[in-house]
Amino acid sequence: MAPDTSAAETTPPEQFLRVGAVTLCFQVFEPHPDTAVPTDKPTEKPTVVLIMGLGLDMLWWRDDFCHELVARGLRVVRFDNRDVGRSTRFRGPVPTALQYVRRTAPVTYTLEDMADDTAGLIRAVAPGGAHIVGVSLGSMIAQQTAIRHPDSVRSLVSIMGRTGDRRHGKSSKRYLLAALRIPKPDPVEDMIAAFERIGSLGRTEADTADVRDIMPRSLERSTDESGSGRQIAAIFAETDRTPGLQTSTMPALVIHGDRDPVIAHSGGEATARALPDAELMIVNEMGHDLARRFWPEIIDGIERTVHRGESAVNRTNR
Repeated sequence: MAPDTSAAETTPPEQFLRVGAVTLCFQVFEPHPDTAVPTDKPTEKPTVVLIMGLGLDMLWWRDDFCHELVARGLRVVRFDNRDVGRSTRFRGPVPTALQYVRRTAPVTYTLEDMADDTAGLIRAVAPGGAHIVGVSLGSMIAQQTAIRHPDSVRSLVSIMGRTGDRRHGKSSKRYLLAALRIPKPDPVEDMIAAFERIGSLGRTEADTADVRDIMPRSLERSTDESGSGRQIAAIFAETDRTPGLQTSTMPALVIHGDRDPVIAHSGGEATARALPDAELMIVNEMGHDLARRFWPEIIDGIERTVHRGESAVNRTNR
């Protein structure tokens, strides 16, 4: 499937919301009124909030991916995390590689702060609660949101994540060595090369075309990459979320690729073990990306988890 060339016609307008000390930029994809998914309020569609990973803005939740979810009768919200895209930028120091290694990197904000951002957005766009889907760093934020704000989370989908227990979900030596490379001068080609290193087996021309489509648009929204360093510092400062996840009773789905070099699939397995009501999906040949070949099973899984979450809410409200 090629990138959506009609994005200008089909992509909803950007909106801005003040949440505490930050302003978040977000978009809402509304479903067609004829589509239906079981919900405790028949006039409302379940809301799915998508949380992107390290240093990437909301455009990396591709328009086509969002429209596929909308076609299932879901209302989809994607947003820029703090320090990314058009959301609030910070001026804290960008840690050095040596500080990361020594774990002395200054922390401008934490995963807990980012989870509180997400919860504030949910309260505004879906006061009755939303289904949250996070990928990579976004999965860590999603987990913290479920722990800290359970009343706002109807279900949780954690993709390419880990619990914060450093025994599980380690990076491969191949990835760590590749991270020391000298970047290519062209940011588009550099991103293509990055996905070739960490991505799934069998990435297609359509996946590469996605990067060529999204990267320039992302750079038009912001060229400041310093937020990535501060987000890495937040990751390095994470605590073990296992105890909190063990008390999170909402339906959950954990998705992880068996070829992920950034976060080994043991991280996903540990996450699923910690969650009381979790389904585990290990995807053969999937790396640290959302390659289009895996969209059908990922989207099916999200829809299935939304149904489980709505059913749980309906039972509680009886």
